Amino acid sequence: MLQLLSSSVLSAPAAPDSPDMHVYGWEWAALAVIVVGLITVDLVGHVRKPHEPTMKEATKWLLFYIALAIMFGVYTVFRHSPEFGLEFFSTYFTEYSLSIDNIFIFIIIIASFRIPRAYQQKVLLYGIIIALVLRLVFILLGAALLEKFSWLFFLFAAFLLWTAYSQIKEGTSSEKTGDPDEYEPNAVTRFTQRVFRVTDGFVGDKLLLRRESKTYITPFLLCIISIGSADLMFALDSIPASFGLTSQPFIIFAANAFALMGLRQLFFLVDGLLDKLIYLHFGLAAILGFIGIKLLLEAFHGQDLLHQIPGIPPLVSLAVIVVIMVATVILSLIGAKRAAAKEPRETK
Repeated sequence: MLQLLSSSVLSAPAAPDSPDMHVYGWEWAALAVIVVGLITVDLVGHVRKPHEPTMKEATKWLLFYIALAIMFGVYTVFRHSPEFGLEFFSTYFTEYSLSIDNIFIFIIIIASFRIPRAYQQKVLLYGIIIALVLRLVFILLGAALLEKFSWLFFLFAAFLLWTAYSQIKEGTSSEKTGDPDEYEPNAVTRFTQRVFRVTDGFVGDKLLLRRESKTYITPFLLCIISIGSADLMFALDSIPASFGLTSQPFIIFAANAFALMGLRQLFFLVDGLLDKLIYLHFGLAAILGFIGIKLLLEAFHGQDLLHQIPGIPPLVSLAVIVVIMVATVILSLIGAKRAAAKEPRETK
């Protein structure tokens, strides 16, 4: 298995309708240095002194991470090919749109643990570090499996279509109830609470505490574990979606890294605006459904079937994803404004 994983790092899985992308070892090393460097800057600079970021600070760093992703996409265009550059941007935009849905859950988790606003940056950063490690494992494992078992593309496509249906169902049910989801500790969090001693309250931003020769974990660490394990479930959606847009592990990890690194700033910017994205579930369903159909079509082509139906090129994929994202935001804001205008009439 280790040999299988290592071979997938420098080569892409044998995906249908996809040219080969040769990635040198130094490119992986450079990407790793960038990601580790950004995390180090955050740990040493931003979160070392607990504070609530201002809108100006969050906006500045969000634009920085977006600019960094754009630079990587441009590099991919000139270093590899325009097609791979388009695949990166499609994957990046998809990961970012799915990350917005993740923020809903992060807000609920952080609120349930009553994390002080000044410490929320640190919780999110540690959660993102866990997510990056888990997603790298998922990406390399997925690439290795798809290289050996091409029929798994059918399974990925079916899973994406089912997830799209689940998003529509969730969006419809939330419209009817109008109530936000309540946080319920997952299996990982419940197991941690049973195995380890947990302090009654926060001890600043400490993760562990030694008391009377016994080691305790704090609710701060428990919240980080909850966010990290929650992202493990999110990866089950995003990684198959990424493989539906590109077969290149290098592109998928880069898109995930840049999207996740900007997630912390996005959390503070859209915290009060998420309730206005009333059609987000339907927008995500459209994106996942489109990628599922695209992946299903490519899987058939890989089996020498349905060649009379042309594949969906990267430029079309990027255009469809961007149009869906923009339309979702615009329609959500219009719908939320209309709903707010009706509320006073209904209360009279």
